[in-house]
Amino acid sequence: MGSRKRDSNILRKEEGKTVVKASLSNCPSSPRKMRLMADIIRGEKVDKALYILKYSKKEASGKLEKLLLSAMANWQNKNEGADVEEADLIVKGIFVDSARQLKRLRPAPQGRGHRIRKRSNHVTLILGNKEI
Repeated sequence: MGSRKRDSNILRKEEGKTVVKASLSNCPSSPRKMRLMADIIRGEKVDKALYILKYSKKEASGKLEKLLLSAMANWQNKNEGADVEEADLIVKGIFVDSARQLKRLRPAPQGRGHRIRKRSNHVTLILGNKEI
């Protein structure tokens, strides 16, 4: 009776070996700026994505490069003995969500104050094998 649940659990674990996640929380830059870099590397092979991030001038690229390296390390921990280059990994998904906002006041003319919203974001990166 419990074999169906056990079988689906085994299948889910096998799928989990091919797909790996890494996340970055409360990154102090606006989600809009981070999405610019995230859109560029979405769907690319891992080595090409690393190359793009390494030679980009945007500040967000450094943070995303570190996150991608973390996801690759997570993949190696799951698949011991396997080589990253031979695995043909791609950036399956990457999404940027807004996080908390720090609200500050900036002095404005005639004694008023304008509100400044200092935004931050959460990034989730999903690596997987290329499916034919």
